[in-house]
Amino acid sequence: MVMRLNIDCNGCVRKVRRILLNMKEIETHLIEKQQCRVSVCGRFIPADVAIKMRKKMNRRVEILEIQEFDESTTEQMDQRPMITAAF
Repeated sequence: MVMRLNIDCNGCVRKVRRILLNMKEIETHLIEKQQCRVSVCGRFIPADVAIKMRKKMNRRVEILEIQEFDESTTEQMDQRPMITAAF
């Protein structure tokens, strides 16, 4: 999911990072200060994450893009055999 969030300074970036790290459902995140964008990945409801960001940051949050992944593709990736190499 990609959100637009007004990020003015490095303090705002730190605050966004701290909020995202405390959310257990978010696996990875990317903060783009110049474009005022925050990209997050994980298993969550996008509206819930946006509401939490809005409440904690006290700033307007706009959801730009939501990309969903199918369960079948992730299951197929999990079923591939793990290859380990011993040296």
